[in-house]
Parts: sequence; C-alpha cells; structure tokens
Amino acid sequence: MSAIEDLSKEIKASLSEVTVKLQKHADDSATAVQNAVQMSKDTKADVDKLLLESAQLKTDLKAAEQLIVKLDSGEGKTVKSESMGELFVAAEGFSDFAIRAQGGGKHSFSLPIKAAITSLPGSAGANIQPMRVGMVQPLTQRLTIRDLLAQGRTTSNSVEFVRESGFTNNANVVSENPTNPKPESNIIFELDSAPVATIAHWIRATRQVLADVPMLQSYIDTRLRYGLKLKEEAQLLKGSGVGLNINGIWTQATAYANPGVTVQNETSIDRLRIAMLQVVLAELDPDGIVLSPIDWTTIELLKNTQDNYLFTQPQGVATPTLWGLPVVATQSMDAGDFLVGSFQQGAQVWDREDMTVSVSTEDRDNFVKNMVTILCEERLALTVYRPEAFVRGDLVVVS
Repeated sequence: MSAIEDLSKEIKASLSEVTVKLQKHADDSATAVQNAVQMSKDTKADVDKLLLESAQLKTDLKAAEQLIVKLDSGEGKTVKSESMGELFVAAEGFSDFAIRAQGGGKHSFSLPIKAAITSLPGSAGANIQPMRVGMVQPLTQRLTIRDLLAQGRTTSNSVEFVRESGFTNNANVVSENPTNPKPESNIIFELDSAPVATIAHWIRATRQVLADVPMLQSYIDTRLRYGLKLKEEAQLLKGSGVGLNINGIWTQATAYANPGVTVQNETSIDRLRIAMLQVVLAELDPDGIVLSPIDWTTIELLKNTQDNYLFTQPQGVATPTLWGLPVVATQSMDAGDFLVGSFQQGAQVWDREDMTVSVSTEDRDNFVKNMVTILCEERLALTVYRPEAFVRGDLVVVS
C-alpha cells in the first residue's frame, strides 16, 4: 500500500504547486487590471492549462484516497469486483502518467482492459438479475347463471317459502246485481324450504412462499374463487337436491311439451321458440335461454343458401341473443340440452355468507411445519317458486 500512499503524496504536492501558480497568475491579473494592462494570450492559455491540471489532480487524489481507505479496512483483500475508478488508479502506468502530468504539457492515459466484461460470476454477473414474467393467467369460463336470478340475503340455515302449486281462474263477466254469487277462483299453495348449502375447497402452501411471493397468494385466491364459482354454477343449474346438493333449476323445471304448434321442418331454434311459448302459457315472461357453448356455436354458424350468417357477423362482437332473449352459454349445461325460463320471476338465490378466502396456520400440523391452509367457501340457497316458469328439454331436431 506504500506505493499508493506515495502516489497520493505526489499528487498532493503537484496540486499544491499548481495552486501556487494559479495564485501568482491571479495576483498578476489583479495588478494588470489596476494598471489597465490587458492579460496576454499566452498568460491566459497558461491559466486555462493550470485550471485543467488542478481539476484532474483533484479527481486523481480523491480516487487514491478512496483506495487507501478500502485497503486499510481490509476490503481490498476480498473484493472480487472493483469500480472503474479503483481500476484506473491501480492500473499499471498510472503513476508514471501522474509524474509526467506534473511537468506540464499534454499527456493521456487509458485503462488497459485485460479481460472482457462478461456475465460470469467474476465479472459483471452479480449485477445481472434474471427477468421473471408474471404468472400466465389461465383462461376462465364465463359465468352468468347467477346473474339471471333474483338476488336475496338470509341470516338462517334454511329459507322457507310458499310455492304456488295450482291456480284455477274462474274470472268472468257478471251483471251489476247478479242473482248468483260471483265466480270464485282458487289458488293452491304449499310450504317448502330450501336448505343453505356450503360450497368450499382449500389448498395448502408454505408460509415462506406466500411471504416471499405476494403475487402467488393473490393468484391462489383468484383460482380458488374461480373454482368455487364453477361449482356454484353447476349446483344452481343442475344440482340434484340429494344430500347436501342444491336442488337446481334444471332438476325442478317442467319438461318440454309442444302445446300444439305445427312447425314445418322443425329445428333446434324452432324448439327454443316453442319452449318460450310454454313459459308464456304458464303466465310468466321468459327472460333467458341457457345452452351449451357447443350448441350456441352451432346456432351462430347457421347460414342461408348464399352462405351468409343468420345470427352473427364474424367481424363484429354481438351480445348472444335469440328470439330477443339473452343466451347464456355455459359448460355446466350438457351439449344437446336447453333451459328456457322466467329466471327473475321463477327463482331466487339467497346468500347466507359471501364468498370468502381465509388463511390459517391452525390446521393439523401447519404451525410446526410452517404451512398455511387457504380456505375458500360460501353459503347460499336456491328457491324455485314456480317450476312451470322453466322448461327443459333437448335440441334434437324432430324428423
């Protein structure tokens, strides 16, 4: 380290000498101004040169002092990667350059690079961080059955409701003062209940992973919520009602039966229109159609004899509608089946507990294993007030 200290002393001495020369020129300039004598061009050039040398020497001195401090602290023995300033001062030939610079004149010095800068550990590798893209989000199914239904909330474990099971309409025209009693109609009701069902699932993960990768926890939350929605969709539509299952709309719907409409060359589209009529004849207003994505795609691809699409245009994005009703294309519906109904009037979904995601270490041996359990669940019930508000059937073309 003595060579660096000697170099530092030499730079200080050179800097002191340059400072003295600059002070002398400054004094001469002040005298010249007082005597109204202009500074000569040669004198001005000498001053500019000394200022440049002074700035360079100050930079060299600072680099040398930093290197001395690093060596004194012992860091110089373990540092594998040095800064460009440290390499510059410690480079071979720099000392000679500094001595020559003291004598005046123009001198230059370049840092000899003996090895290329690479991504290896001994070079710039420690400064290179791999790029990590975000997790690729999987495609998700479009869920819309719940959106068709009337919404409600409950604070109990079951929902009791009155279902109309029969209606005799004897309304008629009567005179102002009828001899016989006015006609009597009759409505039959029955009390029914729908239990609140719990839909849930969970996954385990290490506490370290969730702490180190916050994005992962958000991703898991999203996927758990989506999985729950998938099951909810299937239960609301086709829940069997057996055991803990929800009694779905399809299970309670009325079977398709043509009320007597004659259709030539009947197609699936014709059958959907007749199902709408069946709902209307039950004195309800149809407001939705549920199909499999396969069947809806088949309908969208229908063409006339000129190969023009009947229901859509490939270059546009249209809301799925048929006969003026919104079409819900969901994979919860089997291909070949359909459901037409008055969803707002005929059924209602009741939320007991909204969908929640909980994280806990208090599950089995999670605490001692640094594991966490992520649970996603919800509680809900479905009430179908009028089974005749829904018509289910198949889309097989009648021959």
